[in-house]
Amino acid sequence: MTSLDKMIDDFAFLDDWEDRYRYVIELGKELPDLADEHKNAQNKVQGCASQVWLVTHADADKDPMMTFEGDSDAHIVRGLVAIVLAVYSGKHASEITQLDAIQVFDKIGLVEHLSSQRANGLRSMINRIREEARLRLQ
Repeated sequence: MTSLDKMIDDFAFLDDWEDRYRYVIELGKELPDLADEHKNAQNKVQGCASQVWLVTHADADKDPMMTFEGDSDAHIVRGLVAIVLAVYSGKHASEITQLDAIQVFDKIGLVEHLSSQRANGLRSMINRIREEARLRLQ
C-alpha cells in the first residue's frame, strides 16, 4: 500500500481535479480486499452513502498501536478509505485521538471536491476510528 507521504507528494504534482480523482481510484485499487466475513453489520460504517467497512486491530498495551483494514463497494470511496487508513494505521491510540484526517484531505485538495454525501461519509469513517482509539485508552 502507498505511504501517506508518497500520497501527499503525488497529489502535489497533480494540478487537475480529474487527475486527482483518477489517482484516488488507483489508491482504492491498491487497497487489499477485505475478507467477506468482515463485511458485516458490526464493521459497517454508519453515515456513508456507499457501503464502507472498517476493521480495527490493536495490541494490548495501555496506549495500543492500532491498525485498520477497510473496504467499500464504490471505487472513489475505496480510494478515500485507503487515504484514511494511511493516515491512522500504525499509530498509537493517543496519536489517533489527536489527529484529524480532514486536515490531510484539505492539504491534498480533496475536501472541496467531495460531494456532501462523500464528505459526510469521510467524517463518519474518521469519527469511527477516533472513537475506537478513545475507547482503547479508557
